[in-house]
Amino acid sequence: MAGADMLSSAVSGLLAFQTEMATVSNNIANVNTPGYSRERVQLTPSTPQYSGAGYLGTGVQVSSIQRVYDQYLTGQVNTATSANSQLQNIYQLSTQVGNLLADPQAGLSPNLQSFFNAVQGVANDPSSTSARQVMLSQGQSLVSNFHYLDSQLSTLDSGVNSQISTSVNQINSLASSIAKLNGQIAQLQGAASGQPPNTLLDQRDELINQLSQQVSVTTVPQTDGSLNVFIGNGQTLVIGSNANTLSTVANPYDATRSEVGYTVGGTTTVISSQVTGGTLGGALAFRDQVLNPSENALGQVAIGLAASFNAQNRLGMDLNGNINQNFFSTIDVSSPKVLASSSNTGSPPATISATVTNVSALTTSDYRLDRTATGYTLTRLSDNSVTNLTTFPGSPQTVDGVTLSLTAGNIAVGDSFMIEPTRTAASDIGVAISNTSQIAAAAPISTAVATDANGVPTNQGTGAISPGSVTNTTNLPLSSNITLTYDSTTQQFNITGGPGGTLAYNPATDSGGKQFSFAGYGGITFTMSGVPANGDSFVISNNSNAVSDNRNALALAGLATQSTLANGTASYNGAYSNLIANVGTQTQNADTSSTAQQALLNQVTQQRNSVSGVNLDQEAANLVQFQQAYQAAAQMIATSSTLFQSLIAAVGGH
Repeated sequence: MAGADMLSSAVSGLLAFQTEMATVSNNIANVNTPGYSRERVQLTPSTPQYSGAGYLGTGVQVSSIQRVYDQYLTGQVNTATSANSQLQNIYQLSTQVGNLLADPQAGLSPNLQSFFNAVQGVANDPSSTSARQVMLSQGQSLVSNFHYLDSQLSTLDSGVNSQISTSVNQINSLASSIAKLNGQIAQLQGAASGQPPNTLLDQRDELINQLSQQVSVTTVPQTDGSLNVFIGNGQTLVIGSNANTLSTVANPYDATRSEVGYTVGGTTTVISSQVTGGTLGGALAFRDQVLNPSENALGQVAIGLAASFNAQNRLGMDLNGNINQNFFSTIDVSSPKVLASSSNTGSPPATISATVTNVSALTTSDYRLDRTATGYTLTRLSDNSVTNLTTFPGSPQTVDGVTLSLTAGNIAVGDSFMIEPTRTAASDIGVAISNTSQIAAAAPISTAVATDANGVPTNQGTGAISPGSVTNTTNLPLSSNITLTYDSTTQQFNITGGPGGTLAYNPATDSGGKQFSFAGYGGITFTMSGVPANGDSFVISNNSNAVSDNRNALALAGLATQSTLANGTASYNGAYSNLIANVGTQTQNADTSSTAQQALLNQVTQQRNSVSGVNLDQEAANLVQFQQAYQAAAQMIATSSTLFQSLIAAVGGH
């Protein structure tokens, strides 16, 4: 009886240690297999047998083969992987924008400088045809530069659309595979009385890690061995053996832009704002935080340049005697895009007009106009600042330099519109003139002292009048000359023509210079100085010497350093430099965060591998241990066989 018990225990040990060695062999074979978790044999004593002396052990049995697995560490690896993928994608895409905008050849700053240098060249020599040609050519080059930069940013926008589509397809494929594995795991685990199918569990974990590279992932284990998978801000991707589907859908305001759609029960909802992490989250974050603001900021410079340069150019006169002419074409530049949501229900559909009425007040943000149950709101999307529109749509209302008005149709409760004040300005700007003679370098009016028929000055005093300038083109060209005749008795100038009336002037206090202006006549502004004699006259007339006049060219050149943008805080180059700095900051932040996140990922991966990974040295030691145990069990079998044979021989001999 004892020999039989010994034999049974030895055989159980032999089989157990054989399983141990097979498991070690499998671990060693999969040392380089991605996602493989080291396996370990769980041994438990066999049920003991009662004897007169008590319970006698009957050997060992294999209760389970378990993965050495830490769910917390695996989740940490997935979380770090998702964050790292997002930051790396933001950094790579932002670097392209930064390199483009700051390029010393392709960037806007050198072209702006060259253009205004050319404008100064015309101011220095307004009669020079070659200087005018350089200015025209540099203007065309500047416009081409705007178009190039805008097209490159648009190409990046298309690239983001492609990334979204690719990520969505990969997520759907991974979700389908995870759901299929969930079903297989639940089935096999149930058929094996709860024993885990380790290989399938490893395969599922590897797929979830691949999924975390595309989007942030959280998992919830179920009692049947399956995992429910959630993405973004809690959207269910996999429930048991069923997978929901993401899709690429058109932006409800702009069909050229792709968004992430989430389909449940046949209904698709846009969830782009709720998607974070991974390559997909990185692409969406880059578009919202870097690309859109960059396009808007570039457009702000374009619309600011076109508006302010044209405003000054219209105050000048070209070689053909024309005034009120634009240098840059403004087709669509001053008309922000207004995009109606595809879900609007107003009937007939509303048409919203948006016009830039104050370039200096423009921001680099987009806006969303909503009709709520209580009224109308305008949300500045860069900081979610909300303005209640108290006069719209009954009458136009202006916010941040953009005037909104309802021109047709009806706005239903729940309707919304996207307003992009500067997004397309860089692609819309152009040069309006085609000939150097159309450059308005001269001022439209001139001033002079009175002369006789031979052109000899007739004034007797020391009074003088400045060249003069204009601030608008009202009543220009002048229908007749404006003559100022001094009356020393009344100490005033009597005005003939134009606005008429008188201008008080006391030589005792005003001889150092006193400024006057005629609001209804081009805002003509001039300064009188000195001591005019009684009867001295001064004449303001239409300019007849535009060839050598540089007054408006000087004003145009001065715009280069004037703070005409961002509520009077930034020049053209200053605003563009701010754009480069903002992109650089975003890129640097992404780089720094990505480096830190990569270090964290390496750390948690190492921690997980220290638990679940295969250590060849340890496995070699285990193999020696189990081999020796196996040999000992085999020796016990031999010993029990000898004892059994001796017992049979003794009984047979008796």
